[in-house]
Amino acid sequence: MRKGLKIVAASSSQATLFDALLPVAPSLGVKLPVKETEGPEVLSVGSLTRRLKSTIEGQFWRVWVRGEVSNYRGPNARGHLYFALKDAEACIDAKIWASAASKLKFKLRDGLAVVVEGSVDLYEPHGRYSLIVQRIEPEGEGALALAFQQLKEKLIGEGLMGDHRSRPIRPIPLLPRRIGVVTSRTGAAFQDFLRIVFQRHPRMSVLLCDARVQGEGSAPEIVRALKRLSSTDVDVIVVTRGGGSVEDLWAFNEETVARAIFDCPVPVVSAVGHEVDFTIADFVADHRCSTPSAAAEKLAPVLSELEVTLATGRIRLRKAAERHLMHLRHQLQSARLRLADPHRLLSHRQMALSASTDRMVKTLQGQMRVRRDAYRSQVARLTAQNPNARLHADRRNLSLLKEQLKAAMLKRFSQSGRTFHSLEARLGVLSPLHVMGRGYAVVFKTANGQLVRKGSDVEPGDAISIRTAGFGCTTLSECEEIDAVVRRVMRPNGDAK
Repeated sequence: MRKGLKIVAASSSQATLFDALLPVAPSLGVKLPVKETEGPEVLSVGSLTRRLKSTIEGQFWRVWVRGEVSNYRGPNARGHLYFALKDAEACIDAKIWASAASKLKFKLRDGLAVVVEGSVDLYEPHGRYSLIVQRIEPEGEGALALAFQQLKEKLIGEGLMGDHRSRPIRPIPLLPRRIGVVTSRTGAAFQDFLRIVFQRHPRMSVLLCDARVQGEGSAPEIVRALKRLSSTDVDVIVVTRGGGSVEDLWAFNEETVARAIFDCPVPVVSAVGHEVDFTIADFVADHRCSTPSAAAEKLAPVLSELEVTLATGRIRLRKAAERHLMHLRHQLQSARLRLADPHRLLSHRQMALSASTDRMVKTLQGQMRVRRDAYRSQVARLTAQNPNARLHADRRNLSLLKEQLKAAMLKRFSQSGRTFHSLEARLGVLSPLHVMGRGYAVVFKTANGQLVRKGSDVEPGDAISIRTAGFGCTTLSECEEIDAVVRRVMRPNGDAK
């Protein structure tokens, strides 16, 4: 092909060749004609969104993103977690489904710097994309370390551990009757514990409650084992296992295990891992031992040493008792020497008692004589002041006063009766009924009951009531009443109204 060669697509069968030569034509010096098109491609919103979803999700199916947790709302009713991941330049919504959220060892909070692994998801109905998180780690520290610190602070605040724990640390019995052990029966920790215990004290009783101490589901088994052992006759419980990584020991950092240890009614010893390993169980338990062997040494005293100690104590106790008995005998002998003949002491006491009795009798007799004379003197004075004579005179005076009062009352009643009859006669003379008895009458207006005193008080046509006094009338209501109507009123000068 020469330089400056011009190629023209002549038919549709040559379109593929035309499309293939189009990118390399400038480098070959070939000038291709512009391919004619029918117009721009118009996409629907759904088509565009599906193409974007396919492109974005295919390109970012697995990404690591660093950011800061923002607008964390906690788990919803189904256990999903929703929050935003942001930095100084942008922000993206993030979701953790319940299946992944249940495996988180720490709690999310606003402002926590994290690194997440996940995939980009585009929600077609809203055209919004978000980050589906599969794994999340705190930036700068591990998830387990953060979860450990968060749980430690929570339990300190509730008084399960620390200097201000609500329940005091319980002492370990000096010689436990039975030791309860929570661990795996197949683990080396239990074998080391038994070996040390029986080396030191072959008669020690140990009760094992088998439980998984590593992996998923181990924490509930440890809690169940603690509850079962606490219902038996054990005096102390050891929660133990051998060393391992942080993940291997994590069952002893679970909150349920910590609360079960705190609520256990008997003392609990934590012996988890090696000396450099610390778990939440170590802080909540009553005592911590660095290894299972150290726990065995702490709980099981050496039997031979106990026997030697008991034998030595028995010898010392016997010697002390002998010394004390000798001392008491010496005191008894000294007291016997100081003590005189009891018969002679009793005779002296009896003589002294007899003399005291005689003195007491004489004293009482003298006092009785004095009191008898005083009594007789009082009786004589009271006899001279007998109130019977005065009482008789007072009664006589009272009878006389009654007679005088009765005579005065009768005289007063007689005078009052005469005065009353005199006033009654005078009042009868002045009574209007007396006047009316001589032929006079009293006239009232029927309408209002007003007394008619003169002719001007009535008018022709007024109804009037005329009352006359018959024989024996004492009040106006007993008088006879005559109803009439005024026809005319005559004046003294003869004028009629």
